[in-house]
Amino acid sequence: MANRTDPAAKNIRGTNPQNLVEKIVRSKIYQNTYWKEQCFGLTAETLVDKAMELDHVGGSYGGNRKPTPFMCLVMKMLQIQPEKDIVVEFIKSDDYKYVRVLGAFYLRLTGIDSDVYRYLEPLYNDYRKVRRKSPDGNFILNHVDEVIDELLTRDYSCDIALPRIKKRWTLESLGALDARKSVLEDDFEEEEEKDENEQDGLEEMAHEKDYYRAKSPARDRERDRRRDSHRHRDRDYDRDRDYDRERGRGCYRDRDRERDRDRDRYRLKEEKEYGYERERDREREGREHDKRDKDCGRRRSRSRSHSRSRDRKRRARSNISPRWHEPVDGSALEEPKKKKGKKEKKDDGTDHPDPEIAEANRIRASLGLKPLKL
Repeated sequence: MANRTDPAAKNIRGTNPQNLVEKIVRSKIYQNTYWKEQCFGLTAETLVDKAMELDHVGGSYGGNRKPTPFMCLVMKMLQIQPEKDIVVEFIKSDDYKYVRVLGAFYLRLTGIDSDVYRYLEPLYNDYRKVRRKSPDGNFILNHVDEVIDELLTRDYSCDIALPRIKKRWTLESLGALDARKSVLEDDFEEEEEKDENEQDGLEEMAHEKDYYRAKSPARDRERDRRRDSHRHRDRDYDRDRDYDRERGRGCYRDRDRERDRDRDRYRLKEEKEYGYERERDREREGREHDKRDKDCGRRRSRSRSHSRSRDRKRRARSNISPRWHEPVDGSALEEPKKKKGKKEKKDDGTDHPDPEIAEANRIRASLGLKPLKL
C-alpha cells in the first residue's frame, strides 16, 4: 500500500509516474530506511518540511547503491503527484536552494517541453553552491546553474534517464516558445543608448567648431602659417631621419663584415686544429697496427718452433726401437743399454737456433737454394 501510486494521479507520458524511475533504483528506494520512516504518509503540504531539511543532492551511492534522501523525495512526489502550482512555488523559492532543485528535477521528469524551458532557464542566474554526493559516497561542490544545465542538456541525471525534450529552436519555430531573453539585455540596451548619445554630442561639438573657425580669416591665415611651418619641420625631420638611417645602415654593414671575417678566421683555425688531431690519430693508429703485427708474428713463429720441436722429438722416439735379449740360462730379460750417438749436424741449416732463420732455410731447401750463412 505504501508503494502504490495515488489513484487520483494521472499517467505521465502514457505510463505510471513511478515507472519513470528504473526498476532497480525503484526497488532500492522501496527498501531504504529513509523511505520507510520519513516518507510514509507524506502529502503535498508536509512534503515541503522534508524538502527544507535536505542538505545535498544526488542519486545512489556506495557498493550496494543506496539512494539519497533527495531521490526518495523525488519518488514520493511522483507517487502523490502534487499540483503544478506547488511545483512552480518550489522552483521560485529563493530561500531554500535544495527545494528549488527538487522542484526543477520533478518538473523535468513530468512537465511538457515548453514549461521545462520556461521555468528552468531563469535558474541559470542562480549561482549558489550546493553539495552533491558522488557514486563513491564523497561530496563534491556544485552550483545550482550547473544542475539546471545538466537537466536541460543531458540524458541522465542522478541515475535516472530523463525523458527526451525538443530543442529550443524547434519550439521557437513552432511558436510554442518565445525567443530567449537575457537578463543582461536591458543593461546592454542602456549602454548602447549612452554610447549613441555621446557620439551625437561629439559630432555636434565638432560641427560647431568647424562653423566658427570658417568665419575667421585671421584664424585661417594663422592656421595656414602653422601648417607651412609644420611642413618644413617635417621635411627637415625626414631629411635627418634618412641621413641617420643611411649612417646606421653603413655601421650595420661594417659590423656584419667584421662578424663574417671573425667567423671565417675561427673556422680556419678549427679546421687546422682538426687536421692536426686527425694526423695525430692516424699516426697513433699506424703505430698500434705495426705493434699488433709484430706481436702476431712473434706468437706465430713461437708456435711454429714449438710445433717443430715436438715433431722432431716424436720422430726421434719412433726411430729408436728397443732391443730385448733373452739369456740362455732363463734369467730375466735385460734391456740393453742405449747407445748415445752423436747428433748429426745438418748441412741445410734447418737446425739453426733462431726459428725464423731455420724456417727460412727450410723454405730455401724446398726450393733447391743454398741455406743462409749467419
